[in-house]
Amino acid sequence: MGKYSIKDIERITGIKAHTIRIWEQRYQFIEPHRTDSNIRYYDDNHLKTLLNISALIKNGKRISQISKLSTPEIRQELERLAHQSSTEGDYFNVQVDALVVAMLELDEEHFEKVIASGSIRYGFEHVMTGLIIPFLQKVGILWSTGEINVAQEHFITNLIRRKLLVAIDAHVGKASKKSKFILFLPDGELHELGLLFAKFLIRKRGFQIIYLGQSVPLPDLISVGQEYQPDFFLTYFTLGQGIPKTREYIQGMQQEFPSSNLLICGPLANEIKTGLSVHSKHLPSIESMTELLETLE
Repeated sequence: MGKYSIKDIERITGIKAHTIRIWEQRYQFIEPHRTDSNIRYYDDNHLKTLLNISALIKNGKRISQISKLSTPEIRQELERLAHQSSTEGDYFNVQVDALVVAMLELDEEHFEKVIASGSIRYGFEHVMTGLIIPFLQKVGILWSTGEINVAQEHFITNLIRRKLLVAIDAHVGKASKKSKFILFLPDGELHELGLLFAKFLIRKRGFQIIYLGQSVPLPDLISVGQEYQPDFFLTYFTLGQGIPKTREYIQGMQQEFPSSNLLICGPLANEIKTGLSVHSKHLPSIESMTELLETLE
């Protein structure tokens, strides 16, 4: 059972702490726990309730109306709003918080329903950029507070990974463009979702790919690169072994493949984007990646 401060709740739901306190006094439908020193704290049920309320308010409902609804009625209203949403943004605003609730409840069926519905309406690529990525950002907040456990994080990332693999397989054998890519994670890097999504984007656009996956030692990468001679290497730096060793890794890549382009992504890449060679490029977002792909042959 999670234990959240009111500031944690504010960061995760977007509802101001002051507003939550007013709601507690005025509507009594949220009753926080108290420590021995009388400090509020909230559990998973409070968080799920407030996530659902946040989604309803973003779509025009007033708290005075919501306070009269039971938990099943709130769920029904969220489903109705999702189906009636007229824009992509409105739809994803509702469903991001729905995915957080699905993760907390380990509810695979609801996750599948949200992703399937979004993919039918907007296509899988837009579901990833408009729904999954904002959702993972919220997961990062929950992880930083220590209030989701390893099992919950593995549960949801494995579901997303499975969806990515299915989407990638739909484009097997469709390479129609000249540029060649090697996709890899450096030695020690294990967080693969970003790299898998890059594989989907690149393959969907018809480029040739060698996908090496997680934790590739530099000597092995050099061996494959010399054989395949790619136009582009693409990688993510998230945790790795710190900035000095990461910078050293990039410099080693640049020396071994001076005529290949090195595309670097991920949080750690933001710290090492200075001092790159002319053939290395920092991609700060999915949008910057897709914009680059549109310029290639």
